[in-house]
Amino acid sequence: MTEDKFSLRRLKALLIKESYQIVRDPSTLLISVFLPLLLLFLYGYGVSLDLDHLRIGLVMEDTAPDARNLAQSFTDSRYFDVKMVRDRRELTKDMAAAKIRGFVVIPSYFSEFRARPATIAPIQAIADGSETNTANFFQYYVQGAFANWLLHEAISNNLQGLPRIAVEPRVWFNEQLESRYFLLSGSLAITMTLIGTMLTALVISREWERGTMEALISTPLRPSEILVGKVIPYYFLSLLSMSICVFVSVFIFDLPFRGSLLTLLLVTSCFLVSALGLGLMISSISKSQALSYQMAVVTGFFPGYILSGFLFEIFSMPTWIRTLTYIIPSRYFVQSVQTLFLVGDVWPLLIGNIVPMLGIGLVFFTIAKIKIVKRLE
Repeated sequence: MTEDKFSLRRLKALLIKESYQIVRDPSTLLISVFLPLLLLFLYGYGVSLDLDHLRIGLVMEDTAPDARNLAQSFTDSRYFDVKMVRDRRELTKDMAAAKIRGFVVIPSYFSEFRARPATIAPIQAIADGSETNTANFFQYYVQGAFANWLLHEAISNNLQGLPRIAVEPRVWFNEQLESRYFLLSGSLAITMTLIGTMLTALVISREWERGTMEALISTPLRPSEILVGKVIPYYFLSLLSMSICVFVSVFIFDLPFRGSLLTLLLVTSCFLVSALGLGLMISSISKSQALSYQMAVVTGFFPGYILSGFLFEIFSMPTWIRTLTYIIPSRYFVQSVQTLFLVGDVWPLLIGNIVPMLGIGLVFFTIAKIKIVKRLE
C-alpha cells in the first residue's frame, strides 16, 4: 500500500535505478552527448550569415584610369569574386543561372565626370532579387566599395572634396561583426531546448512500451516521487550536455564569454525547469516513444527555432506572432545566453527572463503531475 509521506529513501532507490538505465541506454547518451556536438559543429562550421566572396559581374564600358581604379576597389575586396566583362549582355545568362548574384556597370561616360567637381560619377548596380537578403548585401557592399574609392580619390587630390564630417562607426559586443558568435551562442539555447525536451519526453512512454511501468506502479512509490525521480537524473545529464557545448564553443570556436559561470548555471537551470517540464508533460500524455518524440520536436524544437529570435528578429514579426513568443521558453533562454556570452551579467535583463521561464516550467510540471496521478490511480 502506498505511503502518504514523501520518502527520500524511495526517491534515492528510484534515482539509482534511473542512473543505471541512462548508462545502459545508448540512445540517451547519443541524445545528450553526440547530438549537441553535431548541432554545434554544424552551426560553427556550416552556418554563417556573413557573405564573403560574393560572386558578381563587373561591366567595364569605360577603360580610363579612373574607371580602372574603381574596378580595382571591387577586385581587391574580400567580399567579392569578380567576373570582368566589356558588355553587360555577357552576364545575362550568368544572372539567370545564378552563377552571379549581381553586376556593376561602370558606364562609358564615367571618366567624363572627373571634370565636374560638383558631380559624382554614376555607376549602376543590378542585383538578383530572387534572394532578397543577398540582394541587400550586394547593394550595401557596392555602396561601401564606391564610398572607399571616393575617399581614396579625395585623399589623392590633396583632400579636395573630402567631406567636412566623417562618420566613425563603433560596434559593441561583437566588434568583428562575426555572425558565428551570434549563431553559436543562440544555438546553445536551441540545442538545450531539443535535448531537454526530448530526454524527458521519452522517459515515461519508454516505461509503458517496455512493460516496466506496471512494475513501477506496483511499488510503494508515490506519483510525486516518480515525477522527481525521473527529472533529477536528466537535469544533471542536460547540464553535462550544456557544459560540453560551452567548452567546445569557447575553446574550439573562440566564442567570447563575458559573463560568469555561476550565472550561466542559474539561467540554464531555470530554463531546464521549463524544457524538462515540457518533455515530462508530453511523456505523461503519450504511451508511444515515437509519438512523444514527434510531439517534442513540434512543441519544443520548432517553436524554439523559429520564434525564439535565434534566426528571425522577433520585432519584425506580426503583432499576434510576437504575442505568441511570450509563451515560448526558448525566447528567454536565447536572449539570456547571448547576453551572457557577448555582453556579460546584465541582471535586469536576466531576471526578466528567469521569471517567465520558471513560471512556464511550473505550469508544465503541474500538468504532468495531474496526468501522472490520473494514470497511476
